[in-house]
Amino acid sequence: MTPLSPAARWDAVIVAGGRGSRLGGESKPDLVVGGRSLLDRAVEAVAGAEAVVVVGGPRRDGLRWTVEDPPGSGPAAALAAGLASLAIDREPAGLTVVLGVDTPRATEAVPLVVGAADASSGVGAWIVDAEGVPQYLLAAYPTDALAGRCGGDTTGLSLRRLVAGLPMREVDDADGLAKDLDTWDDAQFWKERLG
Repeated sequence: MTPLSPAARWDAVIVAGGRGSRLGGESKPDLVVGGRSLLDRAVEAVAGAEAVVVVGGPRRDGLRWTVEDPPGSGPAAALAAGLASLAIDREPAGLTVVLGVDTPRATEAVPLVVGAADASSGVGAWIVDAEGVPQYLLAAYPTDALAGRCGGDTTGLSLRRLVAGLPMREVDDADGLAKDLDTWDDAQFWKERLG
């Protein structure tokens, strides 16, 4: 088997922390949808990655795990911690998929953003929902550009601000791939759709 070129290789950061406040403090990664936890679904979605790190949430055997410092300091800090973990003892891949744990259909979405991104030209890709909003936690970013943004203090910084100005291709979400699970109503929706 021919190894992938550095431009075709990709890593993944699964952002799995958060307080789950809209779920009454329930652990979102452990919620079961369609017979599998959201974290297991996210891990399956990034099965093609060269390396995967889970930031926050429960640990899984065989996967890197880290947490932002201080814990609970936001998604940009979580992403920075994930990138730092992926760079330990290895050369990071040209692309980094950033995935929120709460996206039940990520298995369908991840190949779309990986296929639309081009690390060799420094262009990433993200899903854009029906309202035209980029999904920062459903994206493939050029690793070097992303790492350059994560070098400073990211505490409390939004992902939108962190990635502003990066060259990104838009992948239209014509089929609701970006719909996530934030509330009990969302959980009911996914239970009815996926079992």
